[in-house]
Amino acid sequence: SSSLSFSGCAIIRPPRDGGIRYRGLTQEQILPVDYEIEYICRGNRVIVGPKVRKCLPNGTWTDITQHSKCRKKKLYIGALFPMSGGWPGGQACMPSAQMALDLVNNRSDILPDYELELIHYDSMCDPGEATKLLYDLLYTEPIKIVLMPGCSGVSTLVAEAARMWNLIVLSYGSSSPALSNRQRFPTFFRTHPSATLHNPTRVQLFQKWKWTRIATIQQTTEVFTSTLDDLEQRVKEAGIEISVRQSFLTDPAVAVKNLKRQDARIIVGLFYETEARKVFCEVFKEKLYGKKYVWFLIGWYADNWFKIKDPAINCTVENMTEAVEGHVTTEIVMLNPETVRGVSNLTSQEFLAALMSRLGGKNPEETGGFQEAPLAYDAVWALALALNKTVEPLKAKGRRLEDFNYNNHDITSEIYRALNTSSFEGVSGQVVFDAQGSRMAMTLIEQLQGGSYKKIGYYDSSQKNLSWFGNDVWIGAGPPADRTVVIEEYRYLSQKLFAAVSVFAGLGILLGIVCLTFNIYNSNVRYIQNSQPYLNNMTAVGCMMALAAVFPLGIDGHHVHRSQFPVVCQFRLWLLGLGFSLAYGSMFTKIWWVHTLFTKKDEKKEKKKQHLEPWKLYATVGVLLAIDFLSLMIWQIVDPLHITVEKFTKEAPKEDLDVLIQPLLEHCSSEKMNTWLGVVYGYKGLLLLLGIFLAYETKSVSTEKINDHRAVGMAIYNVAVLCLITAPVTMILSSQQDASFAFASLAIVFSAYITLVVLFVPKMRRLITRGEWQSEQQDTLKTGSSTNNNDEEKSRQLERENRELQKIIQEVKTHIPSEIYAHLNATHNIYTSTLTFQLTMKSTHPPTSTVFTLH
Repeated sequence: SSSLSFSGCAIIRPPRDGGIRYRGLTQEQILPVDYEIEYICRGNRVIVGPKVRKCLPNGTWTDITQHSKCRKKKLYIGALFPMSGGWPGGQACMPSAQMALDLVNNRSDILPDYELELIHYDSMCDPGEATKLLYDLLYTEPIKIVLMPGCSGVSTLVAEAARMWNLIVLSYGSSSPALSNRQRFPTFFRTHPSATLHNPTRVQLFQKWKWTRIATIQQTTEVFTSTLDDLEQRVKEAGIEISVRQSFLTDPAVAVKNLKRQDARIIVGLFYETEARKVFCEVFKEKLYGKKYVWFLIGWYADNWFKIKDPAINCTVENMTEAVEGHVTTEIVMLNPETVRGVSNLTSQEFLAALMSRLGGKNPEETGGFQEAPLAYDAVWALALALNKTVEPLKAKGRRLEDFNYNNHDITSEIYRALNTSSFEGVSGQVVFDAQGSRMAMTLIEQLQGGSYKKIGYYDSSQKNLSWFGNDVWIGAGPPADRTVVIEEYRYLSQKLFAAVSVFAGLGILLGIVCLTFNIYNSNVRYIQNSQPYLNNMTAVGCMMALAAVFPLGIDGHHVHRSQFPVVCQFRLWLLGLGFSLAYGSMFTKIWWVHTLFTKKDEKKEKKKQHLEPWKLYATVGVLLAIDFLSLMIWQIVDPLHITVEKFTKEAPKEDLDVLIQPLLEHCSSEKMNTWLGVVYGYKGLLLLLGIFLAYETKSVSTEKINDHRAVGMAIYNVAVLCLITAPVTMILSSQQDASFAFASLAIVFSAYITLVVLFVPKMRRLITRGEWQSEQQDTLKTGSSTNNNDEEKSRQLERENRELQKIIQEVKTHIPSEIYAHLNATHNIYTSTLTFQLTMKSTHPPTSTVFTLH
């Protein structure tokens, strides 16, 4: 204008990344008094300091002491870093995130017009405290475009509430599987993989070390409950059993004691670091560590977590070090093992060096969250790259990031879409999110060896590839068993006892064959005929069958396969049952008919004049045999015998405390074994008792029709006593195979021996001593001289019988009146005269002549 003068203020240098807006011409170097200039910035940058200056009369500009400069627009991130509590991960994660922010803000190719700034608080890993802090973040200026929580419990609270404010949540230290629920947490992402990523690795290790039984102990928080639910499903699919599942809130003492009581060996522990110290203090007290146990822990504890002094426990560092030795950890690979430069232009080792510098030389082992620091670093980079990716799409819609507010869903959707498609190389490895917003990563397997963690392998769950270094170390000879090893050991019969009894049984069978042969060969001898030889033959055969039952009675799993054992059971039952029926039944038949025919009163005998017919004897034996045969047949059809195994109390060998012996014993049994035995034993017991009674009643009877009934009675006494004693004893001793076999087999052997000796040896002795080896038919074919010799022998026999009668008369004399005795004496004299007459007639007449006998 015409009033413009050249005295005034000098032109000011424009700010960096900005300029000055002049009014009118600006060719002059000196601007007039009251002339105003306005600072402007290129792009979306804003002026910091005075925006408008005015030239003063003294030739200076207003607010000359205040500098004006262009600055990027700020985007605010609300972060919760746990500096204390169950997981003090913020101690290393906050410096790591701040380091990433500094690098991002200095990059001209990433958000060139924006500056990211952290507004952070200490959540103490406590959801209650986090609720208060979340309120402050949301209702205090400035507006936060993203929230970054740490602990799983805090992240659950924040992510569930964030949807109401259209906020994206990006966590760097949350592993709860529950956070993978997209319906519940629709805007949640995390650079820390889900805790369920540990479970495929754990299952792979269980299978590698051939464990099929595990136990678990967890702190009752959602993250660990969800992880354990996922583990339970995975081990079930792999055929692995969770035998014990314990949980605790604050005090793990009872849970650890239950693990000890229930013989837990392979134990998966899910709890925070502070609770881990409590758990292993109790583990030390209960001695739940050593060569018999393996603990699986979370790998994100500090490396020296067990050496940190904790007033909440009363165990020393030495105690804790001893208790934790040898445990295995599964840890998400949080630091790229390869030397590659990622998006931040740093290798993983360069990152660690820079982080150590920020920590001021603080010991990493004593810094919470040091292992998760790369995840926090990459979380900031993932957020920066995602925001940078949204600038152009938003610009096309006429929107800008700084326009974000809690009601703006469009900007949130663009950020969500950008994060969901993220893929870059970070210091923790390749950063990729799955459909649930969780990080995909490999798992590192470590083992505590000598107080320090050693890498023993990697597992890629996506490829199901286990890279094993083979440097795992065990306190014992190798990986322990997943339970107390129970060795099943069958108890078998003593072979020496079986051999000894078998020899006796074999000799008894030979004796039976000799007796049977003798009886058949001399069946036409009158003395043998009067003893009912066919019944005696049955007795001999029955004894041999009973003796033959000793062999299957001693055969067990040591001799035959289990599949063949039921056949052995059948042989035992049928041989012993039919053998008893033949042997005892034939003797019982004799004594029964002797009692029936010869214990009646004289007048009744004279009336009935009963005569013993052989078919009645055979019919009686047949009935007894048929009853046994039918009962055994019904038993085998209705409830057949099969093998059963009896288990005894486990026994611990002296040489190895981690092994128990489970004694087993095979038995022949059926579903209703006691019922069948009750029926059989009851029936046989009545027969034995009745046989004893009949033998007692007929002990004084004398008859030529069954001349060996006294020997039969003696045999019945012995057999009955042995059977009545042995049957209950063997049932009581059924669990002691040697004693049971000894009682049963020796009872059979002794019964058979006694029966054979009592019945057949006297007959052999009589025939041998008297020479009665020829049948009566052979006697008729002999010459006269041989007839004379035979008559002489018969004469000697009659004389012996006469002497026996005299002895009987002398015995009876003391018990009867004198008149009856005189009558008997006269009868004896007549009988003596008759014998003499017979001998005289036979000596003076040829053998074919008639022999007269006086009656």
